[in-house]
Amino acid sequence: MQDMIKRIVEADNKAKQLDEANRKAAEREKQKIEEEAEAIYREAMDNAREEVKKTNAYIDKRTERKINDIKAKQESVSIKLKSEYEHNCSRWVDEIVSRVLE
Repeated sequence: MQDMIKRIVEADNKAKQLDEANRKAAEREKQKIEEEAEAIYREAMDNAREEVKKTNAYIDKRTERKINDIKAKQESVSIKLKSEYEHNCSRWVDEIVSRVLE
């Protein structure tokens, strides 16, 4: 009987040790998974930030080109209007004065 109780106690102790070992292994695996998830998240965020930088640089360059195009068109129109004015100024003044006096 003593021998049987001793074997039961030993089996119980061994089961407790196995349970503790399994709990520790599960905790280590959980920690490992959390660390891997964090590393994946950081990498994804770094990649996203890099893409945002690239996209912003592309948009900035495109916007600058459009602004330069608009400025060039404005300059062209300004030169054209100035030329029109210089060419037609006296005729327009005569026509305005003529219409006012009529």
